[in-house]
Amino acid sequence: MGELAADKHVKFILSVEKRKDDFESVAMEHLRMNGAYWGLTTLDLLGKLDSVDLHEVVSWIMSCQHESGGFGGNVGHDPHILYTLSAVQVLALFDKLDVLDVDKVTNYIVSLQNEDGSFSGDIWGEIDTRFSYIAVCCLSLLHRLDKIDVEKAVHYIVSCKNMDGGFGCTPGGESHSGQIFCCVGALAIMGSLHHIDKDLLGWWLCERQVKAGGLNGRPEKLPDVCYSWWVLSSLIMIDRVHWINKEKVVKFILDCQDTENGGISDRPDDAVDVYHTYFGVAGLSLLEYPGLKPIDPAYALPVDVVNKIFIGK
Repeated sequence: MGELAADKHVKFILSVEKRKDDFESVAMEHLRMNGAYWGLTTLDLLGKLDSVDLHEVVSWIMSCQHESGGFGGNVGHDPHILYTLSAVQVLALFDKLDVLDVDKVTNYIVSLQNEDGSFSGDIWGEIDTRFSYIAVCCLSLLHRLDKIDVEKAVHYIVSCKNMDGGFGCTPGGESHSGQIFCCVGALAIMGSLHHIDKDLLGWWLCERQVKAGGLNGRPEKLPDVCYSWWVLSSLIMIDRVHWINKEKVVKFILDCQDTENGGISDRPDDAVDVYHTYFGVAGLSLLEYPGLKPIDPAYALPVDVVNKIFIGK
């Protein structure tokens, strides 16, 4: 089994930020806030967060905030709940949540809860259980979870549960590993995991492991490094992670590294990107790979960051 090329991955992440004009950078411009979260959290897990300029990052993040309280994916882009969570998570990494007008951000998120307990992503009204997770996670990190109707939020997520134990993006939607993480994570944060059939869901999730060792998002799909996070975190939250072969997942992730230039891809020999680099390293952290900081499976932030927010340590 190979080793994690940690130093190369740090260099890769730092180089991505400097490239402003290549195709990948231009194509990613609208979700730069998410990219900042993926890259900076990876650096923190690798113990290298101090290699970026804290004040520069915080200043850029705050320049993406709108009068509504929500954040855009980049300067001048419309606010969305997706980017609002990433902004809060990055500020949490740097222990800089105090720069926020918490009430303003809270009011923005609260305004997106619908009568049935679901959440819209922005003023245009798309509904998805991803947005339920984001709202719950974000408000919890800000100590404002009591500002939404938690009971209705739980009820809506439970209404998206399927006969196979999994969850979809709306009621009746197909079970998918990414949506399952969102629903399990939100229920975990709201203290409502008792609504899950852990054995049934655990069985569906452990069946996502293919012969190559990697994990997929739903039946008959190819494995993808990002599901190392979505599947493993869910299995950990429902206490069924021992049902998969951890060594094989580790090998699959390590096989997806570019050991020369850094970065991790979705599958071996594909092009690397920040998204899969983060989820690969985060997956290895969940599997307690040596040299990585532990990550919280519900909040998707390093455990020490979460502890500082909730217990002040």
